[in-house]
Amino acid sequence: MTAKELAAACGWKLLAGSDGEENPVDGCYVGDLLSWVMSRAQSGNVWLTVMGNVNAIAVAALTDVACIVLAEDAALDKDAAARAETQGIPVYTCAENLYDTAVRVYETLR
Repeated sequence: MTAKELAAACGWKLLAGSDGEENPVDGCYVGDLLSWVMSRAQSGNVWLTVMGNVNAIAVAALTDVACIVLAEDAALDKDAAARAETQGIPVYTCAENLYDTAVRVYETLR
């Protein structure tokens, strides 16, 4: 499944990074502590967080996650959106909390 297909199935809205929407998704990682995510998220994961800053985009690039989903309508700042576009890292938003979003990802990927 691609990031775009998962986003459509889950009802997420794309905020930035449309060039990466064909990235394959094979799992999920939930976390907000960037150093922790950097050492534990896997390539191909959907990263669920509320961190919408340029540092989150850098961590996404380093870990090669498929996309970022900002839960609870967390904001993506202007600099982060520009960096996501440049690096082709899809960033989506959703209204649900992290738990409900993770459950939805799990059920959709099963």
